[in-house]
Amino acid sequence: MADDSNAPDAATDADAETLVRRVRDGDLRIHELEAHADADTAATARRRLVEAESGVDLDAVGSYGFPADRADANVENMIGAARIPMGVAGPVTVDGGATEGERYLPMATTEGALIASVNRGCSVLDAAGGATARVTKSGMTRAPVFRVADVAEAQALVTWVRDNENRLREAAEATTNHGELQDVTPYVVGDSVFLRFRYDTKDAMGMNMATIATRAAADVVEDETTASLVALSGNLCADKKPAAINAVEGRGRSVTADVVIPRDVVEERLHTTPAAVAEVNTRKNLVGSAKAGGLGFNAHVANVVAAVFLATGQDAAQVVEGANAITTAEVRGDDLYVSVSLASLEVGTVGGGTALPTQGEALELLGVAGGGDPAGSNADALAESIAVGALAGELSLIAALGSRHLSSAHESLGR
Repeated sequence: MADDSNAPDAATDADAETLVRRVRDGDLRIHELEAHADADTAATARRRLVEAESGVDLDAVGSYGFPADRADANVENMIGAARIPMGVAGPVTVDGGATEGERYLPMATTEGALIASVNRGCSVLDAAGGATARVTKSGMTRAPVFRVADVAEAQALVTWVRDNENRLREAAEATTNHGELQDVTPYVVGDSVFLRFRYDTKDAMGMNMATIATRAAADVVEDETTASLVALSGNLCADKKPAAINAVEGRGRSVTADVVIPRDVVEERLHTTPAAVAEVNTRKNLVGSAKAGGLGFNAHVANVVAAVFLATGQDAAQVVEGANAITTAEVRGDDLYVSVSLASLEVGTVGGGTALPTQGEALELLGVAGGGDPAGSNADALAESIAVGALAGELSLIAALGSRHLSSAHESLGR
């Protein structure tokens, strides 16, 4: 692993200056440097160019603790790395379909008090015997949009797709060794026909896999019907945008975590009552979210999803879908039942940012690095762990509101 300071040696320094001169002379463009030097030298040269032109010192950005070529698949025009503090919540006991036992939850965040709050929730979950979690549905989607002449042609295309799903499956699956096409659902809007392809992508988050596979299937549609492909993504997927279809149909992993907490634990650990927690959840998360027209009926699931995504190398923009969650709370006898259901949690343990050094270590901490046995089990386990973390975060925040301790918690932590 590279030295943490990432200081260039004399040869690297000279090579970087040569690249800087060539860019200034117009011989090279800034995105071409890796073709003429190793990745660290290219990053150093690019950083110096930016420093000189902007007048900004980027020493901290240039201090990164891994070889730059480890990020070749993750970033273009690299100048360094952004460091985000990482902490852990837990341990918390998870009773999942794919993971079981005590888990520390790695979280990368700049929001003070967040991990402390989730950690408090984890301790309450453990005092109740741990939380249960299950992935209830899985499938990554891509939905191309086709143009047809009229509604009659639209109906003909829908019929053809339903009759030829096996042909589409064969074309799609020929592009991948791992992905499996689960189904194709047509949607008609005038002379536009959207085909929502759903794939089992195993332990990969699978967006690129789904895109490539769908391109092959779309070629078959164009060859065999009168439809013309307009866009490989027609926004009915829906990727990185708030969408009701993901809340209803799911995307990635649909996962739920729940727990029953004895009344005495609620009173002693959370300084409130089951009834107060249930009322806050109903009036805030359910009624308040409905009045606001929200798609997510929860307190702050996005906080946990974002922090774990950053720590484990997930696609950070997919927090948009990951926060599409519903939290429920009710009194059961003397006790408190709480659940959180994340409809569209898009996660993977192979590919993308999971190969970066710190992100790989965070996945190892959760026991889910790399491909699972059976395939898909590691991504399921990651989803279950995130759901339990979200449950802990929801419980802690709702209880803080119920006991009117939210502002005092931030004050005591000085943030």
